[in-house]
Amino acid sequence: MEIQSVKQRFDIIGDDPQLNRAIDIAVQVAWTDLSVLITGESGVGKEAIPQIIHQYSPRKHGMYVAINCGAIPEGTIDSELFGHEKGSFTGANEMRKGYFEVADGGTIFLDEVGELPASTQVRLLRVLQNGEFYKVGSSKVQKTNVRVVAATNVNLMHAMQTGKFREDLYYRLNTVPITVPPLRERKGDINQLFRKFSLDFADKYKMPVIRLSHEAQILLREYRWPGNIRQLKSVAEQISVLESNRVIEAGVLKKYLPEDTPEQLPVLNSASGGNSDYISDRDLLYKMIFQLRQEIAQLKERVDIVSHGGGAREGDVTLIGASNINGIKHDSMAEEAVYTHVDSVEKHENGNDETLSIPSMNAELIRKSLEKHNGRRREAAAELGISERTLYRKIKELNLNI
Repeated sequence: MEIQSVKQRFDIIGDDPQLNRAIDIAVQVAWTDLSVLITGESGVGKEAIPQIIHQYSPRKHGMYVAINCGAIPEGTIDSELFGHEKGSFTGANEMRKGYFEVADGGTIFLDEVGELPASTQVRLLRVLQNGEFYKVGSSKVQKTNVRVVAATNVNLMHAMQTGKFREDLYYRLNTVPITVPPLRERKGDINQLFRKFSLDFADKYKMPVIRLSHEAQILLREYRWPGNIRQLKSVAEQISVLESNRVIEAGVLKKYLPEDTPEQLPVLNSASGGNSDYISDRDLLYKMIFQLRQEIAQLKERVDIVSHGGGAREGDVTLIGASNINGIKHDSMAEEAVYTHVDSVEKHENGNDETLSIPSMNAELIRKSLEKHNGRRREAAAELGISERTLYRKIKELNLNI
């Protein structure tokens, strides 16, 4: 089958060989009932692959159900997937069908499958082995005929080694592996995707489309895109609505691209190894350290302004604003105060301050992210590179009054 026609049907943009390979495998495996495990970083567009598999399979007239396993609370996920009997738990006022019963004859896509609790993994394994499951609160075996496609952005191999994911379930799911590449490995597709998102936004809101200068296109292509396609689309939409000039120069574009240092900021929840709880703690810590480094740079710039008699802009540190007190052009007290603060921040960064801890830094970063997104936890979790469930758990663990 022509890959280009598949991409047109599912509105997939790009000609990267890795992307084409993922689509080709999806089409080839579609006619079978083999389980498929899709891997790739958050935001790369993994959700398109199970739709291709379903639409090119004999099950295309059956139901397609997509489930984000990381967004369903642990206490209710068994009920969501397998259903429950009336009275099986508090609040179960009536019998409920689960997704595996509703999607009988169709396809189920389990996104963030690595977030499934251990008890649910056992139930899922039984479905994959013989198509059987029990409703919560029932002893009656039920049968279902579904095709399971799963996706993850965490390292399931390491999760197996640490006992957080069943080895037998992993091999059942991973019959056919498909990897979706990150955006930074698809440099040739980046500008094409940006144009598509810009055109879609302009068409939807009946406004002139934005265009990038040559320098801006280079900057767009060379940026690392830690949030992948999801981040690229967000940037295109932000610029479309906020910039009055429809030709975007590199300096303007740069304002919408958060600084990112690949040698210091690991890819969040990637397959690079490590315990998933440890990874989320570590990555939150790295993000906070990176913010502290930015603060250091900004403070040092302000000291330089004072040193050269330039004063301070409105909103700078209060002491710096008094650069000409008593006729003295350079306020040495102000500079000393700023350098004292810089030293303090650098001590935090280097781990020399005994009051600094991973929990305290994580709490601060979570607060800032939630404030930025006006308390919307889904958006905050996406920015932090963790699942909603992990964010809820962190809020509870850290006793955050949010």
